[in-house]
Amino acid sequence: MAELIKNAVHGLNGFIWGPGMLVMFLTVGILFTVRTGFFQFTHIRLWMGRTIVALFRNRNVRKTDDEHAISQFQSFCTALAATLGTGNITGVATAIIAGGPGAIFWMWVSALLGMMTNFAENILGIRYRRKNSKGEWTGGAMLYIEKGLHCPWLAAAFAFLCILASLGMGNMTQANSMAVGLKEAFSVPPVLTGVLSMAAVGLVLLGGVKRLAKVTEKVVPFMAVFYLAGGIFVLAVHWRNIPQAFSTILTEAFQLRSVGGGVLGYGMRQAMKMGIARGIFSNEAGLGSSVMAHIASDVKEPVVQGMWGIFEVFADTVVVCTITALVILTSGVYDKAQCLSNIVNGIENIDGTTLTGLAFETAIPGGSKFMAAAIVLFAFATIVGWSYFGVQAVTYLLGERYIRFYKLLYILVILPGCVTAPGFIWELADTMNGCMAIPNLIAITLLSGEVTAATRKYLNTVQKEQDSA
Repeated sequence: MAELIKNAVHGLNGFIWGPGMLVMFLTVGILFTVRTGFFQFTHIRLWMGRTIVALFRNRNVRKTDDEHAISQFQSFCTALAATLGTGNITGVATAIIAGGPGAIFWMWVSALLGMMTNFAENILGIRYRRKNSKGEWTGGAMLYIEKGLHCPWLAAAFAFLCILASLGMGNMTQANSMAVGLKEAFSVPPVLTGVLSMAAVGLVLLGGVKRLAKVTEKVVPFMAVFYLAGGIFVLAVHWRNIPQAFSTILTEAFQLRSVGGGVLGYGMRQAMKMGIARGIFSNEAGLGSSVMAHIASDVKEPVVQGMWGIFEVFADTVVVCTITALVILTSGVYDKAQCLSNIVNGIENIDGTTLTGLAFETAIPGGSKFMAAAIVLFAFATIVGWSYFGVQAVTYLLGERYIRFYKLLYILVILPGCVTAPGFIWELADTMNGCMAIPNLIAITLLSGEVTAATRKYLNTVQKEQDSA
C-alpha cells in the first residue's frame, strides 16, 4: 500500500510540475512585471523605502494600536516565518543535488518574477479581506476568488488544497528537516524531536494570531541574522571560489546535455524544473499562501502591503537562498559526478540538510551543529507560520468552530513528518504546492486589471506627494 501511494504521488508530481506548470508560473510573473511597468526594478527605491527602510523611520510600521490587527512588520514576519524555512537550506541543496548548480539561476528567475506575483496577491488580499465575529481580519486567495471572480467552488477548492499544503509543505517537510538535522548533529532520536516540537507548536497555537505575531517578529529577525552571519563567514573563508561558483551557475543553467545519451549532465530542463520548483517552495510566490498573513495587517493601502510582498520574496530567495547556494558550491562538498551517478543508478543521494551541514563544517568547527540550530529555528518558524494559513482556510471552508480540530491535527502530523523518509515527504509537498497554485494563478491572472489599476493610482498619489514636497 505504501509503495502504491508513493508511486501515485510520484506520477502526480511529474504531471503537475511538467513544462506546462513551469511556463504558467513564469508567464504570470511576466504578466504582472510588464503590466506594472517592471515595478520591482523601476521602483526599487520606493518599495525598499516603504518596507525595510520604513522600519527605522516610522513606529507605526513596527507597532499597531489596533487590538484586532497586527502591524505591517508583524504581518511581514509571520509571512516570512512561513517562507523563510528549510526550503532556504535543505531546498536549495536539494535543487543543486537533483538539478545541478544551474538550478540556482532558475531559482533567481522565479524570484524576480515571483516578486510581482506576490505583489499582486497581497493587493488583492487586502482589497477583498473581511472581519470575523471577533473583529479580526480574515481572508486570503479564497476570498478574492469568491468575491472577485464570483467563483465559490474554485475558492473552496483552493481552501481545501491549502489545508493539505499546510500539513505537507508547511508542517511535515519542516519537521522532517529538523529531525534529520538534530539526528546528524546531536544524535537526537526523530521521535523525541517530534514530541518536543508538538509541545512547542501547541503552546504557540493556543495564543491565536497575536501570540503568533509576537513570536515571529522576534524569531524571524534573529534566525535570519544568525544564519546569514554563519553563511557570510563561510564565504569569507572560501572567497576565492565565489567567482567560479557564479560561473558554474550561469554556465549550467543553459546546459543542453541530459543524463544518459553518452554524455553525463543535468540538462537545462531538469535545472529549470528543480530551480523553479524549489524557488516556489521557498518563497511561495504564486501559491496564494503568504497573503493570509499579510491580510491581518493594519495597513490601509493595498499597494503598500504588496510592496512588503516584494521584499518578502527578495529577502527569502535573492538573499538567503543565494547565500546557501554559494556556501555549498564554494566549500567543495558538492560532488557533481557522484550525484549524477547516483541518479543514473537509482541510488538515493545525500539529503540536502546533511550536504549543507558539511559545507558549514569546512569553515566552522562543529558546523553541523550550527546547521542543526539554524534548521530548528527555520523549521519551527515555518510550522508556526503555516498553521495560521491553515486556520484561515479552515475558517473559510468549514467555519470557526472547526479551528480547534484543525489545530489538533496540525500538531499531531508533526510526529510522522519527523520519522518519514525525506525524499517522499519533499515530493508530496511539491505535489501539494502545484495543486494549490493552479486556482490561485487563474484568479490573479483574471483579476490582473484590478492590480494594475491600484498600482497606477498609488504611483500617481506618490508622484503628487513628491511634487508638492
